[in-house]
Amino acid sequence: MDLPKIFDEFSEARRDSFIRVKEYKDSGKHIVGTFCTFTPVEVIYAAGAYPISLCGMSDETIPDAERDLPKNLCPLIKSSYGFALTEKCPFTYFADIIVGETTCDGKKKMYEYLNQIKPMHVMQLPQATDRDHALAVWKSEIILLKERLEKEFNVKVTNDDLRQAIKKCNEERRVLKELYSLSKEDPVPISGMEVHTVLHGASFTFDKDEQNKKVMDIVKGLKEESKDEANSRGPRILITGCPMGGVADKIIPIIEDSGAVVVCYENCSGIKEKVRLVDEEKDPIDALAEKYINVGCSVMAPNDNRIELLSELIDEYKADAVIDVILQACHTYNVETRRIKDFVTNEKKIPYMSIETDYSETDKGQLQTRIAAFLEML
Repeated sequence: MDLPKIFDEFSEARRDSFIRVKEYKDSGKHIVGTFCTFTPVEVIYAAGAYPISLCGMSDETIPDAERDLPKNLCPLIKSSYGFALTEKCPFTYFADIIVGETTCDGKKKMYEYLNQIKPMHVMQLPQATDRDHALAVWKSEIILLKERLEKEFNVKVTNDDLRQAIKKCNEERRVLKELYSLSKEDPVPISGMEVHTVLHGASFTFDKDEQNKKVMDIVKGLKEESKDEANSRGPRILITGCPMGGVADKIIPIIEDSGAVVVCYENCSGIKEKVRLVDEEKDPIDALAEKYINVGCSVMAPNDNRIELLSELIDEYKADAVIDVILQACHTYNVETRRIKDFVTNEKKIPYMSIETDYSETDKGQLQTRIAAFLEML
């Protein structure tokens, strides 16, 4: 895709941050590696450190990872571990500590090996939200994370530090939601690949004030463009399921080259974590616990939060169909496909398809055929 120059800046953000992360370390700043949207990044900012995503997004190091991990494991887990094992990821290399959560058994056991490479702090995530004690457990885990970072970096994290971090992260969420909201329009003034480029780049940006300004420049520029026939798009697709990082360049272009447009990413690399703000009026630890435990991940059983969010997004973004993207061996999301299909087709009355894939290109031709056939029905 030929992206405008400002989109190019976001597409290069991950590569540029390889240099920035070394500069930050050389200047004495601390880096905390993260894996999941359950991580309360506000605590990391409040400790004077910078969070950076370590999720592997390439099959390059998977063969190396398979020396220790089974071949029939999620590609995200294998890729992430492989980049740490081979020291090919500068984010892992320069991280002072890595924060993980027990979102799945594969990650949980991989962290034991990763702890031999880098210091790990694993947050024990409750597996349901329908118990009164779940919120208290998660609040305790956030306090433990705060105490661990205080010890690691020899700092004291105050409530004021947390409140400032909450305001900072909420502002980023508000700005990114402004970008998302463009896709509610008809015709859509921005492609799904362009949205993904900004979302992906934003996760590797250190200067959030500069990032927010650039995003708002995009929003302002697109709002000022006239709505002519050149902006018309085909069927409106909502993507749900697993994180898209390692398969986005394979799946999104297939969808949009087939005449559709991706108007929303419900998955955790999209809008799932950003859609709800942290309450700035409550005790900061309580507010963080309430916000993060309600992320609608399939690890939760029952996972009613995902259904509620999907319902809102399908209506708000006027989705014509839902595509559920499942990474190979991600059992919780794969098992949940039946519930999502039943909800989408029976209650929302729109078409649904699920895709199970990995980080390789071997299934690209098959995906092109399946997706094109699905979109043809629309």
